[in-house]
Amino acid sequence: MGVFSALTTAVSGMTAQSYALENISGNIANSRTAGYKRVDTSFADLVPDAALNRQIAGSVAAYSRATNSIQGDLNPTRIDTNVAINGDGFFVVDQRSSGVGANTQFANKNLYTRRGDFDFDANGYLVNGAGYYLKGLKIDQVTGQLIGTQPDVLRITKEQFPAKATTSIEYRANIPAYPKTNKADSTVPGSELLSPAGFTSNPLSTTQGGAGVVIGSDMTSFLSQSIPGGSVTVYDTLGKATSVELRWAKTTNASAGPPATTDTWNLFVAENTGAAGAAVAYRNANTSITFDATGQMTNPAGGNIALPTMTIGGTTVTGINLTTGGNGLTQNGDVSGQIDARSIRQDGYTAGTLDRVSVSAEGQVIGTFSNGQVVALAQLSVARFNADNSLKRLDGGAFEETIESGPPIIGLGTSQLVGGSVEQSNTDIADEFSKMIVTQQAYSANTKVITTAQEMLTSVFNIIR
Repeated sequence: MGVFSALTTAVSGMTAQSYALENISGNIANSRTAGYKRVDTSFADLVPDAALNRQIAGSVAAYSRATNSIQGDLNPTRIDTNVAINGDGFFVVDQRSSGVGANTQFANKNLYTRRGDFDFDANGYLVNGAGYYLKGLKIDQVTGQLIGTQPDVLRITKEQFPAKATTSIEYRANIPAYPKTNKADSTVPGSELLSPAGFTSNPLSTTQGGAGVVIGSDMTSFLSQSIPGGSVTVYDTLGKATSVELRWAKTTNASAGPPATTDTWNLFVAENTGAAGAAVAYRNANTSITFDATGQMTNPAGGNIALPTMTIGGTTVTGINLTTGGNGLTQNGDVSGQIDARSIRQDGYTAGTLDRVSVSAEGQVIGTFSNGQVVALAQLSVARFNADNSLKRLDGGAFEETIESGPPIIGLGTSQLVGGSVEQSNTDIADEFSKMIVTQQAYSANTKVITTAQEMLTSVFNIIR
C-alpha cells in the first residue's frame, strides 16, 4: 500500500500547489486594483492515525489566508472625493438593487471595503470604481449635529446654501487719543472735538442731548470734525449686500476737567452720503463710548454697540451689533491721528451653490460654497472588526460580516482618513513571483514522485510476467 499511498500523497501535493498558484495568479492580476487585499496560501499536513512507530508524513491540504489587516500604499490622486484609510477600518458601503436616478433603491445591507476611489455620479451619490455606494450620516448645516444614528447612502446635491443676515460685526481697532480731523489744531484746545455749534441739527447722541443724526446740509461740517472708521459689507435676510461706512467723532476730553470726566466718542453710520438739505446723511449709534486713562473702553459694558436701524441704498439694515470683545477697541496715542482698524469682520453671507467637496482627516465631507462658506455636510462611517481577516470576500474588493469576524465597531479609533488619495493593492509583485517559482518547483517535485511510483509499480508487474 506504500506505493499507492505515495501516489495519493503526490496528487494531494499537486492539488495544493495548484491551489497556491491560483491565489498567486489572482494576486498578480489584481496588483493594480485599488484597495485589493492579496490572498496568501497556508498548508496543513494530513496525518493518518497509526501506531507511534508507524506514523507517516501524510498528505497535504491548502487553505487561503487573508491579509485584510495589511495596508497597501496610499497613492495621491488629487481627486477631492477619493479617500483612503490610514490605519484599521473599512468604509461602509451598499449596493444598488433597482431603480435609477433619485428613485434608486438600495439593498440596505452594510458591506465593507477599503477601495476609496469614490466619485459623484449624475445623481449626487458617491460611488467607487466597483459600483459600491458610500454610506454615512448627514450633518445638519445649521446646528452641525449628526442626523440619525444608522449609516445611510450619502447623496449630496448642489442645492443652494441659504443666505444669512448679518447680526454681528467684529470690530477691533485703536482710536487715537487726539483725532487729527480737518478742524484739529494743536494750538486750540478742543478743536479736535465734534462741536454742535454751527450745525443745523445737533449731531450728538441723544444721551448727550443731541438729535442723533447728521443731515445733508451739515455734511461738510461733520466730515471736517470726524475721522473714518472703516467700512464693511453686510447682508440682509435675502443675502443682498450693502456697504456700511463708519465714522467716529470725539465729543469730550477728560483732560478738559469738569463736567467732562472721561474721553467720550460717538459712532456714526452712513445712511445716505449724497443727502441734501434736511435728509439724513449719517445716523448716530446713540451710545456714549467712553475710555479711561489707560485707554480701555469703560462704556458700553461688554463692548457691544447696537447699530441703528436704517435704510441704505434701498436695503434695510437692522439688528446688527458692533462687537469688540471688551478689549478689542482701545484709545491710545497714535501719531497718525487716524483709526487703526485691525479687524472688521461680519457674520452674514449671500446665498451660494456647492463648488467642491473634500474629506477631512476626521471623516467629515466638507462642502465649499460659492459664497465662501465651508460647511460639514456628512460624516463618513468607518467600521472596524476584532477579526477583520475573518470577513467574507465579495466581488469588487468588498467584504461582509461573518460570525468569526464579529460585529462592526463604528468609528475611526486611532485611524485617519486621507482625502485625495486611494489605497493601492497590498500585493508585492516581486514576492508573488518568488512564491510562483517555489510553487512551480514543488509541483514539479510532486510529479517526479508520481513518475517514481509508476516505475516502482512497473517493476512489480514485471516480476509476475
